[in-house]
Amino acid sequence: MAALVAVFAVGVALTTYAGVLDATIPTPDRNLADPTVERAERTLGDPGVADPQALAAGLRAGPDGYDLNLTLEATGRTWHAGPTPPPNADTAALAVSVRLGPGRMRPGRLRAEVWA
Repeated sequence: MAALVAVFAVGVALTTYAGVLDATIPTPDRNLADPTVERAERTLGDPGVADPQALAAGLRAGPDGYDLNLTLEATGRTWHAGPTPPPNADTAALAVSVRLGPGRMRPGRLRAEVWA
């Protein structure tokens, strides 16, 4: 009986390990921009509020071995950080508030483009 329990425990451990490993390895069908834009948003200032002056700091949110371009848009203005993306880059965007000055915030959009 103890041997059956041990075999079961090893099987569960291997299944869990394989699932976690599969979730962390990038594949061609996985959009890397979705988690990247969320990580970049957290580096750009207060939660939910993006500071255009900190846009370059958001480039650290990119996955290792990939290039990243961040674009922040609000009130007809656009800020960019990073190299120019190719047409086939993974793209994701989310709505944020953009700090335009002390006490001045406007709705905007943060877009991340990731490619190898």
